[in-house]
Amino acid sequence: MTRNSSTLGRCPDCGEEIDASQSIIEFEDADGSTGVFAECYSCDEVVRPE
Repeated sequence: MTRNSSTLGRCPDCGEEIDASQSIIEFEDADGSTGVFAECYSCDEVVRPE
């Protein structure tokens, strides 16, 4: 997942860009990397941006 100050990645379902303001929760994966769940406004679903 590529990160910059305003983009978390893309929706795995529709490909829509997910903005940082759409973030719901951040967490640490077992491997130590940071994961995030965010709301996709296009799908109206909670997704894990890619």
